[in-house]
Amino acid sequence: MDLRYPVGKFEYHGPHSPEDRNSLITSIEHAPDKLREAIRGLKPSQMDTAYRPGGWTVRQVVHHIPDSHMNAYIRFKLALTETEPVIKPYDEARWANLADSTETPVEVSFSLLESLHRRWVILLRSLQPAQFDLKFTHPERGPMSLDQTLALYAWHGDHHIAHITALRNREGWAD
Repeated sequence: MDLRYPVGKFEYHGPHSPEDRNSLITSIEHAPDKLREAIRGLKPSQMDTAYRPGGWTVRQVVHHIPDSHMNAYIRFKLALTETEPVIKPYDEARWANLADSTETPVEVSFSLLESLHRRWVILLRSLQPAQFDLKFTHPERGPMSLDQTLALYAWHGDHHIAHITALRNREGWAD
């Protein structure tokens, strides 16, 4: 198994049906709880263990998820309020090495993630099917529909949670 992609690489199989979108939104809704369960009982030394050689620590992964999902939430709002806006990417690896990702207690990011996902899910459930066709332009990936972005971030949460759960399984860290 490729430790970088424990749930496989992201693949977009859209456009999605309303039922598929609902399932993706539900995945985003439950991601904070699944993440909290993935780290339950970990010791500080385990939180500072890389999920793979050369990878981020569990702590950095926990802080990365709200960083990334805040950007996604803003991208949704931009696409909903502007005509195909060009978004600004960010350097995930450099963000993950800042003090707020290496030193901050993970509870801070849980509070942020839970609140963010509450608002994001309200927004997502309010959208009409045609709104998922709206796009923003990513300077490196090109035009991205909200339908594609929804799928990407449902995958993204599962992807990083699996980094943690796979590490726990490999290391034999009991719950």
